Amino acid sequence: MHRDFTLQKRVILVVLGVLLAADLGLAVYSWRLSSSPQTPQAEFDQQNTKLGVLRGDIKSAQSIKDNMPVTRSDCERFEKSLPVESASSSAIASEFDDIAKKSNLKLDTLTSHPKEIADRGITEFTIEATVTGDYGGVVRFVNGLQRSQRFYVLDGLALATDAQNQAVQGPIRVALHLRTYFRDAA
Repeated sequence: MHRDFTLQKRVILVVLGVLLAADLGLAVYSWRLSSSPQTPQAEFDQQNTKLGVLRGDIKSAQSIKDNMPVTRSDCERFEKSLPVESASSSAIASEFDDIAKKSNLKLDTLTSHPKEIADRGITEFTIEATVTGDYGGVVRFVNGLQRSQRFYVLDGLALATDAQNQAVQGPIRVALHLRTYFRDAA
């Protein structure tokens, strides 16, 4: 009886070993299948998708190329619409004063720095301005700049801080950073 039990134990261990070996073999086979190269149909689909994207890029580039003369003429028309540079600093100061008065704001500071744009016949003016007033006035001031006959680019708008303007209520002080452009007098 004792002998039958050990024989039975050995048979069970051998069968278990065979099952574990088969399981290990199937795991290796499954891993190799998952890491094998894609099927020809999957590769074809992937290449077809890439081809579609490339064709779209080419179509977009061709459209840009076809529209380039129109874009160039629009840019030239815009440059010709810019005011001539003569007395530009005083024109900017005058316009800012008028817009500030209409917006019920006080124009505290206004500085402009010209910079020649090479080979374009255009001068860029960087403008730093500080205004004081209420929030609605600041909004009206920015809207006035947008509606101006001149072309202004508002690069930044920030609350100006100083020791005197720490009150929670009352006027706010706002620093504006802008750019505008003028044609060179030719």
